[in-house]
Amino acid sequence: MAQLYYKYGTMNSGKTIEILKVAHNYEEQGKGVVIMTSALDTRDGFGMVSSRIGMKRRALAIDEETDIFGYIEKMPEKPYCVLIDEAQFLSRHHVYDLARVVDELGVPVMAFGLKNDFRNELFEGSKYLLLLADKIDEVKTICQYCSKKATMVLRTANDKPVYEGEQIQIGGNESYIPVCRKHYFNPPMLENKKD
Repeated sequence: MAQLYYKYGTMNSGKTIEILKVAHNYEEQGKGVVIMTSALDTRDGFGMVSSRIGMKRRALAIDEETDIFGYIEKMPEKPYCVLIDEAQFLSRHHVYDLARVVDELGVPVMAFGLKNDFRNELFEGSKYLLLLADKIDEVKTICQYCSKKATMVLRTANDKPVYEGEQIQIGGNESYIPVCRKHYFNPPMLENKKD
């Protein structure tokens, strides 16, 4: 039975690697998949799913006008799975489309993304995936400053933490750090400045 999965984690938790692994496993068995990603993330090019360890793959870029349900419904051969990267950037209507893909077309959907932003607020896509997903899993990683589980993302600029600003600013290790709650509020970079 098809289900809508939401797998969330902080930056550097291996979400994209998981997508590429799942796609490889399906395709190795001759089962077609559809890989999609947000059109907002162009760090490695438009419509590219790429991991920090160098693996990458072309994907359908989702913008505000993309009709995900219509795209999957019109495919000549139904895919075995739909994989979504950067799902936090989806709009409400995209998430509802994903639920329809599962419920009306019987195709499993696995969406991967961040849960919360650098201000510790939910992204729109994350909010609706948390509400609609049949299964929710956390992809875990550790805090950059200690061995606790990272649950938050710290935005930095000029080696200083940033807690205010636009929600969406595309970036990688140069801008974002996976941290635990303690180091989100008291990052070592601030502690060093107090001396």
